[in-house]
Amino acid sequence: MKCLTYQISKTTFSLFFVILFFNCSKDNPKDNSTVIINNPLENPEDGPPAGNPDGNSTIPLEASLEDVSNPDTIIGDGTPQSCNCDAVVDAVAKGGKITFNCGTQPITIKMDRPAKVFNNVNPDVIIDGGELITLSGDGITRILYMNTCDPDQVWTTDHCQNQDTPRLTVQNITFADGNSTSEPEYTGGGAIWVRGGRFKAVNSRFFNNICASTGPDVGGGAIRVFSQYNNLPVYITNCTFGGADGYGNIGSNGGGISSIGVSWTIINSLFSHNKAIGNGGNPSQTGTPGGGSGGAIYNDGNTMSLSIYGTRIEENEVNAYGSSIFFVSNDHSGNILIDNSIIQNNIGGSWYPVYPSISMHSDTSIHVTNSIIE
Repeated sequence: MKCLTYQISKTTFSLFFVILFFNCSKDNPKDNSTVIINNPLENPEDGPPAGNPDGNSTIPLEASLEDVSNPDTIIGDGTPQSCNCDAVVDAVAKGGKITFNCGTQPITIKMDRPAKVFNNVNPDVIIDGGELITLSGDGITRILYMNTCDPDQVWTTDHCQNQDTPRLTVQNITFADGNSTSEPEYTGGGAIWVRGGRFKAVNSRFFNNICASTGPDVGGGAIRVFSQYNNLPVYITNCTFGGADGYGNIGSNGGGISSIGVSWTIINSLFSHNKAIGNGGNPSQTGTPGGGSGGAIYNDGNTMSLSIYGTRIEENEVNAYGSSIFFVSNDHSGNILIDNSIIQNNIGGSWYPVYPSISMHSDTSIHVTNSIIE
């Protein structure tokens, strides 16, 4: 496993508080103001920075950083030794705003089991790595799990598939070397697996995470998401999935991200060197195990949308369909919106009825502005 460390930008501390000053609370979700997150972060010592270095699309407040100036839990006592898997698991189980105090240098915390969100503890779970923390699955375990329909995490409503909490945010953090291949039931999502409530990732990096390598309907080398509240989108803002050779995420489908029946809004992010390594597509062709679609992004299901702004998707790879994006709506509803983005040099696959590297029904609504797709 690579040692993942990076330097803090000298201006990051002040910029962070500027961002927080403009950030809104959940008490005003209809505020249409926008905020700009300066990106990318200063190049780290090891690993690509967070976000598309050329991304300059504006960011809605609800897609930006959450305020953690008054944390509920601070992991660590100022020393690296005090920051360990047990402390992370305990903090996530309590919920609330979670920050780290592990010293002034970047640190990798190796997990030996996933940190799991409990649905009955705190409506908001915000994990902020302060641009110093890498959570590593050490090649053996998924890193983070939330599931409103898992009785072990406590059912809190009779409509677990569509409830507004918990709201899980990961920000200013790196997820590396997650591995969900041993998960027997909730498959996919090498780093993060989510169902229900809301989820977003801001200013974060995802390196070398893996999930099951074959199967027609499993995926998300880094992230797997199901059934968000009222079909509201997952926000991915200023994040990097892979970003360079040797850092890509891998799964049967959706090397970077995968979902069923979920909408996504992706802003100023970078997807590169991710791979969908299954074989045979979905449904799987006779004599194949299935999979191999969506090198960067895999979206399947009904009534969903994919919006991409200020994002670069390149050098991702598939065996079946959609070397950059696989978007299949079973009822032919939903739409794709791409603005101010570059999608290029993705490898492999077929079934590209409108744009290269994008697999979708020919009658799917797709609107592209100020973008390069080639």
